[in-house]
Amino acid sequence: MPFHNRAEAAHLLAQRLIAYRGKHPLVLGIPRGAVPMAKLIADALEGELDVVLVHKLGAPDFPELAIGAVDETGQVYLDPYVLQRLGIGEDYLAAETAAQLATLRTRRALYTPIRPPISPAGRLVIVVDNGIATGASMIAALRAVRAKQPAKLIAAVAVAPSQTIEHMAQKADEVVCLETPAEFYAVGQFFEDFSQVTDAEVVAILQQTRPHPVSASSCGSRSGQRT
Repeated sequence: MPFHNRAEAAHLLAQRLIAYRGKHPLVLGIPRGAVPMAKLIADALEGELDVVLVHKLGAPDFPELAIGAVDETGQVYLDPYVLQRLGIGEDYLAAETAAQLATLRTRRALYTPIRPPISPAGRLVIVVDNGIATGASMIAALRAVRAKQPAKLIAAVAVAPSQTIEHMAQKADEVVCLETPAEFYAVGQFFEDFSQVTDAEVVAILQQTRPHPVSASSCGSRSGQRT
């Protein structure tokens, strides 16, 4: 600690996930920052890459503070502690949710314009994020994927507070986290290089990746067994 960059964190996570190599995992990056990491992990595990689209809902006058998150179907996860502490009203929540949902729809059209998302149904699925603070985005992502009935659902993250990891363990079948520091202020403090990932970079990564020609029955036979 800290990690040199996202690539180093991705290689370390891939080592921790090496038992899933050859089981055709579907590796889903949370845009934008985690997509380069998910690409490296998918390559290392001989899996498929895609994105799971969620976006945090920011607090009034402090958009970096997550009060929850929304997925691209419009399902919302709200942090009850933050909501109570800040006293956020329904009108603000509705407007913020609509704004972020519009962002997600724009990203879906940009990221995968000529194909639908790869289905997680019956698959071994690994959801990747570079780091978790409140956990809102990861929880929303896990809930969105779980609704599509994966065979096994894994959350993989470079760094997060220990209490957040305990919460993640209730949402995923397995949680892999490299570091759980006692003092946690922001994900970026744990990376020497935490440069912003652009939409153009995400599009370029996804364009390099094509869904594998594996049938649904084959996916189930290769990754439907829990490990």
